[in-house]
Amino acid sequence: MSHSPFVTTVRQHFDAVADCVLQSLHPEEAATLNLNAEETLFVRFNNNRVRQNTNVEQIAMGLQLQGAGRTAAMSRTLSGHVEADCAAMLQMLTQCRDELAVLPPDPHQVSVENHGSSDETFSGQLLAPDAVVDAVVGPAQGCDMAGLYAAGSIVRANRNSKGQRHWFATQTFFMDYSLYNGSRAVKGSYAGTHWEPAQWVANLAHSKHLLALMDKPLQTVKPGQYRTYLAPRAVADLVGMMGWNALSASAWKQGRSPFKKLADKESRLSTQLHITENFGLGLTPRFNTLGEVSAPAVPLITAGELSTLLISSRTSKEFGLVANGANESEAPRALDMAPGSLEEKDVLQQLGTGLYLSNLHYLNWSDPVSARVTGMTRYACFWVENGEIVGPIKDMRWDESLYDALGDKLLALTTHTAIDPAVDTYYHRALGGSRTPGALIDNFTFTL
Repeated sequence: MSHSPFVTTVRQHFDAVADCVLQSLHPEEAATLNLNAEETLFVRFNNNRVRQNTNVEQIAMGLQLQGAGRTAAMSRTLSGHVEADCAAMLQMLTQCRDELAVLPPDPHQVSVENHGSSDETFSGQLLAPDAVVDAVVGPAQGCDMAGLYAAGSIVRANRNSKGQRHWFATQTFFMDYSLYNGSRAVKGSYAGTHWEPAQWVANLAHSKHLLALMDKPLQTVKPGQYRTYLAPRAVADLVGMMGWNALSASAWKQGRSPFKKLADKESRLSTQLHITENFGLGLTPRFNTLGEVSAPAVPLITAGELSTLLISSRTSKEFGLVANGANESEAPRALDMAPGSLEEKDVLQQLGTGLYLSNLHYLNWSDPVSARVTGMTRYACFWVENGEIVGPIKDMRWDESLYDALGDKLLALTTHTAIDPAVDTYYHRALGGSRTPGALIDNFTFTL
């Protein structure tokens, strides 16, 4: 399907309202405007039936105003009516001016500059709204499936008073679901830009297979260290912790980065490990909220050694580093972990005896200084003996340093990878995500 008229309308609306605001600036002022918009169909399923469905259209605009060495920022939702939204944004401009008058000067202020322009629009092949229910529940007949389908257009746009213009629009979908058998459950997801019925059927078949294995006798595994296989989704959960200050240049300079020893060349990870910020995945725009455009690919970890941290312009100014287009949080937006040589068909044989973990959850740093992470096993996790799945395990708590799990303990990475898209829908549908292989790890530590 082509992009809906919503995207064209939003573009015209953004330009009209942005022109209104930027033309109203005083000579000594500079401003940046950011647009966040979406047109999304949400369908929630329960017991393989529609529980709730709704369409959401929303537009929000943020304003960052600079003057006299100070910066104020505010944002609001828009109505879609040019006259009303111009008046609302001009009122917000006045509020920002009032705030500037009482703020202290910002010694690390990043001045508004023209970082050029970009224009990217990606059209997908999404299900027609009236075809969604049959397409989703048909292949899941006979299953107790619960989940959320979300699909439609997402827009990000940026303009500033120096003439900078950026536009990004994409059509995506995700089906985030679980299959249940009584109290037992398997979690799965299917996402992309083009709905392929055969891929959805194959995705469901894999989840059904794991759910059938949950009928085997429940295994109680004592705390200890076990050879462990993390499926790609579990690896995505684990390396997602790198977005919690580990790859932040600001956190490193302030002495609070879990990867401080890696950045200081005191430690290293496995030579198998190659991680890149890869905007070629098409999960998110290359420009940040300042309108700075990242390189298409930014190597972060190469053969286990740090290539670069994510450096925002503010961190650059504060610590004298060279910015590389990172956003203010200095977290990866499109983390891409290179595959290895372990074939999927050989995973259980290579695991031998140990644990097969499909998902992890409740992750947090247990000791940031040593990059130690703790969390729980979740959903389809199994005890394996001699290359055969014996049965599902009771939930277990694990605690492991990334320096070990992704260092000397890392035995192999799989040849197959999976994209784990952002499926957050708080405030708006999120962009971003990661691509990861599976990982075979020796002596992974379980504490409870």
